[in-house]
Amino acid sequence: MTYDRLVCANCASPVSEGRCPVCRANRERLQQENPWARLSPVALMGLLVVLLAAVALLAHQTA
Repeated sequence: MTYDRLVCANCASPVSEGRCPVCRANRERLQQENPWARLSPVALMGLLVVLLAAVALLAHQTA
């Protein structure tokens, strides 16, 4: 899950905006723990499609 969709329980604003200290701390924690958190779900799906196409191409070349 990307942190831009999370809502802070402390200030009820999006965590990505970092309005309060709790938001800023959680945003930093999420960025450090998960490098994929910066990617949108659409970008992750695009990477998956490219990976599958590369595997299919390699399988076709070896056959």
